[in-house]
Amino acid sequence: MGGEAGSAAALVANGRVKSLGLVLDEERKGYYSSGETVAGHVQLEAAEPVTLRALRLEARGRATTAWGLAGSVLAPAPAAASEVEYLNLRLRLLQPRAGEGAILLPPGKHEFPFSFQLPTEPLVTSFTGKYGSIQYCVKAVLERPKVPDQSVERELQVVSHVDINTPALLTPVLKTQEKMVGCWIFTSGPVSLSAKIERKGYCNGEAIPIYAEIENYSSDLVVPKAALFQTQTYLGSGKTKTVRHMVIKIRGNFITPGFTDTWNGMILEIPPVTPSILDCCIIRVDYSLAVYVGIPGTKNLMLELPLVIGTVPYNGFGSRNSSVANQLSVDMSWLALTLPERPEAPPNYADVVSEEEFARHNPSYAQLPSCEGEASHCPVFACIQEFQFQPPPLYSEVDPHPSDVEEAQAVSFVL
Repeated sequence: MGGEAGSAAALVANGRVKSLGLVLDEERKGYYSSGETVAGHVQLEAAEPVTLRALRLEARGRATTAWGLAGSVLAPAPAAASEVEYLNLRLRLLQPRAGEGAILLPPGKHEFPFSFQLPTEPLVTSFTGKYGSIQYCVKAVLERPKVPDQSVERELQVVSHVDINTPALLTPVLKTQEKMVGCWIFTSGPVSLSAKIERKGYCNGEAIPIYAEIENYSSDLVVPKAALFQTQTYLGSGKTKTVRHMVIKIRGNFITPGFTDTWNGMILEIPPVTPSILDCCIIRVDYSLAVYVGIPGTKNLMLELPLVIGTVPYNGFGSRNSSVANQLSVDMSWLALTLPERPEAPPNYADVVSEEEFARHNPSYAQLPSCEGEASHCPVFACIQEFQFQPPPLYSEVDPHPSDVEEAQAVSFVL
């Protein structure tokens, strides 16, 4: 389905058509989504008068999978294949009038504008993989009498938006696992791993803070690592094919036997990758964050945390929609918690009223002895009197201490 990236030279036997091209109005637009309008024009340059039957525009989109070979040697066919159609539109840009069989175009350059709307139902994101693809294109076809049709096409990049500001994608993900190192009576001790990410959904270019705790009670030197994996799943003729590869990897420091290491927000940055494809019935693209410990002489201890790579970034407000119960159920004992600063104490009663008001509502007590340097001799009653709650001032609608500042004007809030 891939075609020309710009205009296509289209010389025919009689040489009357010099070139045929297809231009999109929004050339800088990287992608289209469901419901959007695709507009542009077909360019035709004729060296001589050209006879046409019609000029039509086709917009197609489909997902295809295929692998293996079957059938005869002369006509091999894929052993497994499937196809799903998402877009199929046809428009007539130029056609003869009623009763006329053809159209005569004079020599020179001609432009024929076009515009069509993509379906409002979700379209699957464009993708090209080892055993299949999801592709969209716009094609202009020039129908001429007695000669083969001429055509030029442009590929459309389509993105199905995935908003990560949903409760399911804002939920933290936590897993814990332990593994004994060695076999039978030669076991050296366990290696335990706990890993957590703050949410399930992220976007390209975001940094994923990884929280992990690795306890090494074995006799081996181990090293923690983390990697982003992409898994492609293809379905064809009832069969399944899976491709998995590592996108990016980071590693931590070596952990000696008997010691523990903690990742308090180890950063893994997501490189440009295809967003998750979850809504196609024959092609699926999933992601996972693997946090694992490399142990010499045995299989790695690995935790895989599911990820969804979206297109609508985190806005910082959707976390209120996530389940509070899920967040509180996570064991936070192995994270370094930041305690808030001690709040400032409220003002003393005597500091906010006048001396006359304080004397009128405060019973007179004998002056308390100084306790500085004499804490062991300070009477207990004196300490009780010092911290005794003071009575509130009497209610009055007249301010006993009017201010010289003018009365503030009413403030209006624009919502």
